[in-house]
Amino acid sequence: MRQSELFTKTRKEAPSDEVSKNAQLLIRGGFIQKEMAGVYDYLPLGFRVLKKVENIIREEIDSIGGQEILMTSLQDKESWEKSGRWDDSVVDVWFKTKLKNGGELGLANTHEEAISKIASQYVRSYKDLPFYAYQFQTKFRNETRAKSGIMRTREFIMKDLYSFHTNEDDLDIFYEKVALAYKKIFERVGLGDITYKTFASGGVFSKYSHEFQTTCDAGEDLIYVDQSKNIAVNKEVLEDGVLNDLDIKRENLIENKSIEVGNIFKLGTRFSEPLELNFTDEDGNKKPVIMGSYGIGPGRVMGAIVESFSDNKGIVWPKEVAPFMVHLIIVGDSPVSVDFANKLYEDLKSSKVEVLYDDRDLRAGEKFADSDLVGIPLRCVVSDKTILENKVEIKYRTEDQEVLVSVADLLNIFK
Repeated sequence: MRQSELFTKTRKEAPSDEVSKNAQLLIRGGFIQKEMAGVYDYLPLGFRVLKKVENIIREEIDSIGGQEILMTSLQDKESWEKSGRWDDSVVDVWFKTKLKNGGELGLANTHEEAISKIASQYVRSYKDLPFYAYQFQTKFRNETRAKSGIMRTREFIMKDLYSFHTNEDDLDIFYEKVALAYKKIFERVGLGDITYKTFASGGVFSKYSHEFQTTCDAGEDLIYVDQSKNIAVNKEVLEDGVLNDLDIKRENLIENKSIEVGNIFKLGTRFSEPLELNFTDEDGNKKPVIMGSYGIGPGRVMGAIVESFSDNKGIVWPKEVAPFMVHLIIVGDSPVSVDFANKLYEDLKSSKVEVLYDDRDLRAGEKFADSDLVGIPLRCVVSDKTILENKVEIKYRTEDQEVLVSVADLLNIFK
């Protein structure tokens, strides 16, 4: 993409009502636009990052047998009444609306009821199980106070995966597969070294559920990390019985603020029983399906990346989720430089390298400041000075030194 054709622009200052670093930098860099409290648009650069996060998640969930679907945001209250979750006193984040011809709908805040209703149409016997269905879908939650930029919003995309089993043992096996897939996801998006599988309350269905928490000073949660075992415990369950179960000692735990970027739950028959999601076993007995639920918010992951990887100049994107791999910048407007930069742009595209080409009529200092703010991994500068040596100047966003290389050497980086 040519930056002169990018309709968004960078900003020197963030809106005065934004206090979170992720929102400030993403708005200044032209990645997102705030519509209202807790509601953000994803602009071209931000949408590219979001889709890269989604695709990493999709690849890892597909690898463990996930089947992608797309459920509706509009929810009929009948299924939710059956599960007992339509009443605002039970779920207090509903957005609800009246139909013109009578009746009431809700905007989905999660989809356990919806997927259970769908599954009940296709599951008859034990031969139909197990299976695993997931989606990327917009959720709506009427948060009392939306804050933390794109990490806590009233409208957001969620990857929610649901698994369906004949017995607890089968659920346990798949549950661990999801935990491993999540570990791979967070490694690939760049958060692996600071994200921990965290033990949390399991509610009425299992002793524990698990959160995936990224340590960060901007986090809203408090976890206690055992770095030698690479696990953590949420503050809400930090007690001697839990520590004994996990064979960890309190003195080995380090307190950290953290951002919850994913979670996995064993649901048991919580939704299958009220929604009549049953199967017939090998002996002909009718039984409720055993379920699990597994969530990751791509936008929340994106916000956590910005909170974790930025400096006083701007964002520092990990390479797998960066909007582009190369930020090509031309300094000066001599015909020779323009021709050289244009050809390099085409060569990079031909080599399947994602490149943002800053061909705007701006001073070098402005271009470099924008480049640091936007945070693309590799900056490549073409100028009259570099052309004299038939080279280009490259600089990685994570490093301070510029290096002159030939075009051939630059292209070899991506081979």
